[in-house]
Amino acid sequence: MSGNDARLNAVEAVINYKPISEPLSFADTPTNEVFAENVFTTGAMKRCLPKPVYKSLMATITQGKRLDTSTADIVAAAMKDWAIEKGATHYAHVFYPLTGLTAQKYDSFLMPNGDGSAIAEFSGDQLIQGEPDGSSFPTGGIRPTFEARGYTAWDVTSPAYILENPNGTTLCIPTAFVSWTGEALDKKTPVLRSMKALNEQAQRVLKLFGDDGEMVAPTAGAEQEYFLIDQHFFMARPDLLTAGRTLFGAKPPKGQEFDDHYFGAIPERVLACMLETERELFKLGVPVKTRHNEVAPSQFEIAPVHENANVATDHQQLVMLMLKQVAEKYGLSCITHEKPFAGVNGSGKHLNYSFGNAKAGNLLEPGDTPHENKRFLVFCAAVIRAVDKYAPLLRAAIASAGNDHRLGANEAPPAIISIFLGDQLTDVFEQIKAGGAKSSKPSGILNLGVDTLPPLPRHSGDRNRTSPLAFTGNKFEFRAVASNQSIAAPLMALNTIIAESLDTIATRLEGAADLATAIQAVLKGIMAEHGRIIFNGDGYSQAWHKEAEFERGLPNLRTSADALPHLADEEAIDLFAKYNVLSRREVLSRLKVKLGQYVNAVQVEARLTLRMGRTMIYPAAVRYQTELATAAVSLKQAGVMADTAVLSKVSACIKELDDSLNALESLLMHEADDLTAETRFMCDKALPAMTAVRAHADTLETMVADDLWPLPTYQEMLFIK
Repeated sequence: MSGNDARLNAVEAVINYKPISEPLSFADTPTNEVFAENVFTTGAMKRCLPKPVYKSLMATITQGKRLDTSTADIVAAAMKDWAIEKGATHYAHVFYPLTGLTAQKYDSFLMPNGDGSAIAEFSGDQLIQGEPDGSSFPTGGIRPTFEARGYTAWDVTSPAYILENPNGTTLCIPTAFVSWTGEALDKKTPVLRSMKALNEQAQRVLKLFGDDGEMVAPTAGAEQEYFLIDQHFFMARPDLLTAGRTLFGAKPPKGQEFDDHYFGAIPERVLACMLETERELFKLGVPVKTRHNEVAPSQFEIAPVHENANVATDHQQLVMLMLKQVAEKYGLSCITHEKPFAGVNGSGKHLNYSFGNAKAGNLLEPGDTPHENKRFLVFCAAVIRAVDKYAPLLRAAIASAGNDHRLGANEAPPAIISIFLGDQLTDVFEQIKAGGAKSSKPSGILNLGVDTLPPLPRHSGDRNRTSPLAFTGNKFEFRAVASNQSIAAPLMALNTIIAESLDTIATRLEGAADLATAIQAVLKGIMAEHGRIIFNGDGYSQAWHKEAEFERGLPNLRTSADALPHLADEEAIDLFAKYNVLSRREVLSRLKVKLGQYVNAVQVEARLTLRMGRTMIYPAAVRYQTELATAAVSLKQAGVMADTAVLSKVSACIKELDDSLNALESLLMHEADDLTAETRFMCDKALPAMTAVRAHADTLETMVADDLWPLPTYQEMLFIK
């Protein structure tokens, strides 16, 4: 039996793939009829609830009014009846613990009634509050194992929905997750708190312009990048299966250098998977809009229309869930790791962000003459100030072991946080800095030189894919967010730091004798102190790294080990406490969880590297070495002079591989005094040791006979569909 039976069987299975189910018929039910059919929408509430109850709920959802819990029994009964009509037998409180994943606690509607039968029951108490274990999730020390009580609390602002399964359906109720002491154990609670803080401070600024009244809410839309490869390849790669990324793999003869995959024709099998994924998301009210091939082979993207930031956060979790579930139906594995394949682009989750309300509109909309739009300039300046002042916090919010492999590479923004404004807005703010804005550069029209092609209105600024935070017309795109993370942490950070900036600006402007003069002074001061954060050039260039770090004084936090400790900066702790987003204990608990997740991720990868290196790659290399040595002896016995150069190279590389594996193993015996030190050790010692093992293994892959190599190769995984 050859050493690569699993690999060859995987290749054969992929080549012979046939769909396991009949194609969907999209003509039977138009998409607009499918959309949100499994969501307890405001429309469904209006139909099912008494008018006073409906109005009370809508006041909570749209105006942030306190939830009237006295109506809970009525809402629960209506929600239960609606769900049972759709086949639901159970309900689940859905929450988002600090694992970054989605958690669910299921309960049946059925209750025995004492006469041997059962009835469907769902009370207001059951709707409002659940009780999952509060200690078995990461808590950062807030809840030790012997203190297990935790609560889920109904979030009325994120609609309940039905999750389908071939054997039944479940009513899913989005909830917050807190400890017995009321401390947040989840991602949702701080997002909601930060949204409240942003609204309160934005209202103060809007009042100065006569636009106050309606609740200001942040909106978000996250572009999700991901890879799809055949399940047979995925299962034959222990590193992908366990760590989500390949720890070994030589560069294929062809990668992405032709740029022929980007926006290319989507393979039929992949397109079928995408269509069904979108269909399932439409049912859940997730407004996915865009699909396309991404830059790397086998890499794709799905993007939604922007919506309320809290709902967008919940929907993002559903997007990742559905991508993985539906992919399995098509014999594919969806990979959302930030860098599953070395040498080709990794994946991000570009977070598009703005804020506003129905009355004032989008507060980051510059209009045709932004130099005259003082309200826009104030809110945009608040973002500029916030990002510069709290750049380390933003970097920490997107830090992870996976994202470290992507940030700063050729497909991702650098770890240096900066803002791209574009030519028009940069010019306006430079005028402000110099004394006052008098004009806005016109956007202009593009004439294409062909009469049959229409003239195109040009945007006020180009796009900059190297910028971590780019202004893209009427919103900011936070491009450094990791593809595998919840968008909750970066949203919480953005909401809170902007709230602090708006607070500062409002305090300076309130009571001013001449508002226009005061606004000019505030804007000029912000540009003088924080304008260094604006950079419209090439973020990949070494010149920028030098300028940013040594001339502008911008922090360059290259790794998670550099960035994560800034979560515990006194400035960050005071910020979150001031706006009631996180207490000191909650901040420190999150730091502990993030450090632990980093250490665990690298340790798992290191153990995998050691095991795969010793049980798969080393044996394959030794078999080939033996074949070469046996052939050399046979030739010598036959009187033929054998060329042993290849044997010598292979033998030397095997020795280097063995030495590097031994070095890695000795490092894994290390014990640090605390999590911060362990994180530093994993970053500075373990990862380089793993890289050394990989270098020798990947060299062997290019020399060992193909029929002996045990792992599916990059060429096979990325190009055979």
